[in-house]
Amino acid sequence: MARQNPNIVVTGTPGVGKTTHAEQLARNLGFKHLSVNHIVKDEGFHEGKDEETGSWVVDEDKLLDYLEAADISSSGGNIIDWHACDLFPERWVDLVIVLRCDSTVLYDRLSARGYKGKKLDENMDSEIMQVLLDEARESYKEEIVVELRSDKNDDVDGNLERIEQWVEQWKKDNAAEA
Repeated sequence: MARQNPNIVVTGTPGVGKTTHAEQLARNLGFKHLSVNHIVKDEGFHEGKDEETGSWVVDEDKLLDYLEAADISSSGGNIIDWHACDLFPERWVDLVIVLRCDSTVLYDRLSARGYKGKKLDENMDSEIMQVLLDEARESYKEEIVVELRSDKNDDVDGNLERIEQWVEQWKKDNAAEA
């Protein structure tokens, strides 16, 4: 049976507004917000923290098994929030939102979070070199990958409106298959 609602991945460098977008989008649409960071921490799907960056070393197999068991592939209506997207099977994903941010704004946001040293440098380089956008484009069909700006608070409202319109169109386009 076809999904009645799409699954959406919201990705981007830490600090671009993934969680803000994902939480508001899930609330507005009545979808489920799946924060991969919380799942990894709460379920213990990691092998500890990287000493240099302080980031979790994720056990991707356990994470994927957990999400597969949650049946997100057929249920739909999930907003998956994580800094990476290429590990999610294409059959799960209907839209990939890659949030991007001006490097000066991002630097201020990450510094305010206490990022410094290697962790700050790696995340800034990732954003400047558009690593996550390229990863999304390499992993999914071009037509389902959308790059959105997230420099100012006003950007969130415009982005949410655009995504919500996309969801309504997706539902119309897929109603015949359900």
